[in-house]
Amino acid sequence: RAPWLTAEPMIAEMRLQWWRDALAEIGRGGPVRRHVVTTPLARIIGAHEAALLDELVAARRWDIARAPFEDIGHFRRHIAATAGNLLVVATRALGGAPEEPVRAGGFALGLANWLRAVPALRAAGRVPLVDGRPEAVRALAEEGIESLAGARAARATIPRAARPAMLALFQAGPVLAAARARPALVAEGGLGPAPFRDRLTLIARVASGVW
Repeated sequence: RAPWLTAEPMIAEMRLQWWRDALAEIGRGGPVRRHVVTTPLARIIGAHEAALLDELVAARRWDIARAPFEDIGHFRRHIAATAGNLLVVATRALGGAPEEPVRAGGFALGLANWLRAVPALRAAGRVPLVDGRPEAVRALAEEGIESLAGARAARATIPRAARPAMLALFQAGPVLAAARARPALVAEGGLGPAPFRDRLTLIARVASGVW
């Protein structure tokens, strides 16, 4: 949330730097500043996870600037560094899992959430898509669907202890499928969840362990 708590870029940069400094402390393994998040976080992650979260925080500088992504590669790296890194850290905190399927799932989840956020990002003066034409949006959604399929194909390799983190993917498939079928829904803000249906779906996924 740090980049969105103020309209002043310098203050937003300072907030992000605070988190980067805190993660550096965790990574060094020494004393860590006391905070409702950093104190417990330091107990469950190590240097590698702290480095991944530092990459996430650095990527969030995009939220401060109003410049568009340089190209589709820049966009993909942003999704990977934010959603992908976060899911990797979550699974590692639960005991670990093969990184490739976790990253594939994280990319799909991040892309689905990004497409849902497009109207809000545009309203805030950002340029969230490299190419907003329907055919480009459809291609992005297809890429996310393929990434999700790759993650699910390796479902059996995810240890039971780490599977709760992967349940975050339960909404990604329907959102990406809707964006592929009707790309205009992205700009219209029509990819939002149906709360009651989603609660039932999540309950079923938790019970079955299938994400």
